[in-house]
Amino acid sequence: QVQLVESGGGLVQPGGSLRLSCAASGSIFSINTMGWYRQAPGKERELVARITRLLRRDYVDSVKGRFTISRDNAKKTVNLQMNNLKAEDTAVYYCNIEGILVTMSPFNSWGQGTQVTVSS
Repeated sequence: QVQLVESGGGLVQPGGSLRLSCAASGSIFSINTMGWYRQAPGKERELVARITRLLRRDYVDSVKGRFTISRDNAKKTVNLQMNNLKAEDTAVYYCNIEGILVTMSPFNSWGQGTQVTVSS
């Protein structure tokens, strides 16, 4: 089993910054792709950013140049640095991690979600 613990959400004014973190624990053999998704009220969940084992990064167009995703393989963590936040970034942000368990079975786990609110 894999557990994900997220932190770093909160209330911030437009133009401000937040840093989200997600730590994985459990019977993990290896981690492949790590990512952040978000879901705003009345909208579908969307991919915000993801980073592969080989450090390829993908971002949704609306956050390019403002958000940066990074990972620490030794600590099994993924971070999302969010700068110049806008009201439309308001959503619940979810961490997602894919990998292989020590049993050699694949896993795909989600965090519990952390609220990010951008408002003056």
